[in-house]
Amino acid sequence: MSKVSHLPGRAEHQWAWQRAAACRGLGTEVFFHPEGERGQDRVEREEAAKAVCDRCPVQARCLQHAVSVAEPYGVWGGLTVNERRSPGGTDAAAA
Repeated sequence: MSKVSHLPGRAEHQWAWQRAAACRGLGTEVFFHPEGERGQDRVEREEAAKAVCDRCPVQARCLQHAVSVAEPYGVWGGLTVNERRSPGGTDAAAA
């Protein structure tokens, strides 16, 4: 039998911020590019995703999460993966 006292505690508090996210209920296709997406199609999708993030009450927490786990895909907290990898992107998450 497992010793429950040795198991990690509940972790819901680490994700509770997502309940207030503006993207909740939207499809992932807004935030993550389909295979082969390039050029203006990608620019337009990323702009649409960032517009959702701009009105999100947990935008800073989302960005902090994406930077802390080095999220390799998608728009998180209003920044693309390339923006998060740039020095300005990580500074924005630390604020």
